[in-house]
Amino acid sequence: MNEMNDTNHRRLFNATVSDTLHQALRIIHDDPALFLAGSSIILHQKKASARRNNYEKQGLIVPAVMIISITLRCNLACAGCYMMGRGQKPATEMSPETLASVVDQAAELGVSVIVIAGGEPLVRQEEIFRMARAHPDILFPLFTNGLLIDETFTSKITGCRNIVPVLSFEGLREDTDTRRGSGVYDRLLISCSLLKKQNIFFGCSVTTTRENFDRVTDEAFIRQMIDTGARVFTYVEYVPMEPGTENLVLTREQRKTLNTALPLFNRKFPALFIGFPGDEDIYGGSLAAGRGFVHVSPSGDLEPCPAAPLSDVNLATVPLKDALYSRLLSRIREEPGLLTETSGGCALRANRVWTKKAGVL
Repeated sequence: MNEMNDTNHRRLFNATVSDTLHQALRIIHDDPALFLAGSSIILHQKKASARRNNYEKQGLIVPAVMIISITLRCNLACAGCYMMGRGQKPATEMSPETLASVVDQAAELGVSVIVIAGGEPLVRQEEIFRMARAHPDILFPLFTNGLLIDETFTSKITGCRNIVPVLSFEGLREDTDTRRGSGVYDRLLISCSLLKKQNIFFGCSVTTTRENFDRVTDEAFIRQMIDTGARVFTYVEYVPMEPGTENLVLTREQRKTLNTALPLFNRKFPALFIGFPGDEDIYGGSLAAGRGFVHVSPSGDLEPCPAAPLSDVNLATVPLKDALYSRLLSRIREEPGLLTETSGGCALRANRVWTKKAGVL
């Protein structure tokens, strides 16, 4: 990949992160506490972006976003779960000290957003609160199945306005219960009610498939979710982690429709609409491998993407700054073909045979 083009793509993504934060600020402008916290995060983001640019001049690529899957443990067994579909044997989770250190190092390097995922991350919620309190200017989107949200949790999170819970829905009741289990949808509505009561800025994450696409992009669904209090909609394109589910991947036309619809929704509704992985065409391919984000596994492996369990370095033994020089991440960024996947899903997973040929692992 042309180095100048890749630099421009990273700057474009940095601008997208900044624009997204400003959109969120407009949504919460009537809430003094949220607005103050959001303003602080935006101010920090500008400083963090400058820090990343300085590191890039020294040859170190620091991503704007880090995704940390802090546990494999979960109280659900959802069909097509990407974490279970990674096919890895259970490994020891990062200790509380290691996890906190990774976040400290990311903050020091200029990471703006740290996404907390799992498994079900709320099985380690006390650690999440400690990290958020230690870094009030970093945004911590928290992707959760929502079933462990109770009054105790919502009371605590009022003191951590930089945590944004993102609850997993598959659509309305039928779609959600089909994938996640009978009764889950109604339990999620209770969690939303608790968050709304405390005026927590929260949202929903929708695994978007070929089957539910029309339903979850319908304005009726959006309005119903807004009524629950959701102010963030994250549309996560389905990645076929299980054989035989490739027919659930969005069609090319659906992906184009989604990329066109989300900006329109952002203007029409009092909520923030985000697509993942987003319109990769404008970024020259996938944002994985540090071009926009990296992933840390529960055991501390630094990986290019949550759906691609490939790593040649572990953060329990190697400082993050050194790990970002990873040969694997560097080689992936140097091979533009690896970051382009035309049939949907994860580009790196589709090209995983390359790692053996390249001899980087």
